[in-house]
Amino acid sequence: MKIFVAGGTGVLGRATLKALAEAGHQVRATARTDEKAELVRSLGAEPVRVDLFDPEEVRKAVKGCEAVLRLTTRIPPVGKMRSKAAWQETNLLRTEGARILVDAAIAESAQVYVHESITFVYADGGTQWLTEDSPTDDGGSEVLRSALEGEKEAARFSGAGGRGIVLRFGGFYGPESSQTVDMISMMKRRLLVQPGPGDHYVSSIYVPDAGSAVAASLKLPAGTYNVVDENPLPFEDYLRTLADTLHVPKPFRFPGALGRATFGGVWSYLSRSHRVSNARFKKASGWKPAVPSVAEGWPIVVAALNSLAVLR
Repeated sequence: MKIFVAGGTGVLGRATLKALAEAGHQVRATARTDEKAELVRSLGAEPVRVDLFDPEEVRKAVKGCEAVLRLTTRIPPVGKMRSKAAWQETNLLRTEGARILVDAAIAESAQVYVHESITFVYADGGTQWLTEDSPTDDGGSEVLRSALEGEKEAARFSGAGGRGIVLRFGGFYGPESSQTVDMISMMKRRLLVQPGPGDHYVSSIYVPDAGSAVAASLKLPAGTYNVVDENPLPFEDYLRTLADTLHVPKPFRFPGALGRATFGGVWSYLSRSHRVSNARFKKASGWKPAVPSVAEGWPIVVAALNSLAVLR
């Protein structure tokens, strides 16, 4: 299949390009610099430089492709998550950027459009398993509002006769993720805290598993699918397993109100309990995560970062 990937050099994009190349697809991916173009080539894809907010450029880039994948986000570092300005580009890529991509995909008669989204859009589920049919809630958050608005572009693509697929991902983690590196560094320096009791569930996905999921999604029926690992953990256990892997004390527990002071407005949804099920996606695609939870994943990530001498 001929595929266009918007966001090919991001954390998810790199893992996806590798998975698509291994599956034998012919891939064209965005790259904004010469260095990133070389990265795209090394992952088995053809680099293309395009302004994703320019409809004419996007249509030219999409021409001849059977599938269009929107994997474009710019998640800010942990230390900048409090800043609304740091999320502006991601919000635009999820909305206006998605609209332009879908316009181009429809105009060029693409068959499939895959839209990256997030499981944080679900309302707090307590200890219950959340499925694709569970209620969503933007909670007044511009980040969540843009995520849900962007998902509508996949439905618009389906309405035009294609297969629009929304993949709601859990929290990414892996040695490729700068947010993961930041969090581990903060944990080692005793700067990472646990606001509140930590009994809310956290759904995660190991980055290479996320990439293989995108590749597996290409033949799915139109619709929304959760891409998470098998065993979401309560936040307290999520942090404790990382601390145990690093052989450091678990984080200090602070009052829940300090969550907003640490993470800003995003704490309003990071603190929700999201015990998300991947059953629909597994059944429809045959995909299964190689890493079932962060309990197995943290040691893999820390070992990889230690081998690269990233951690100090």
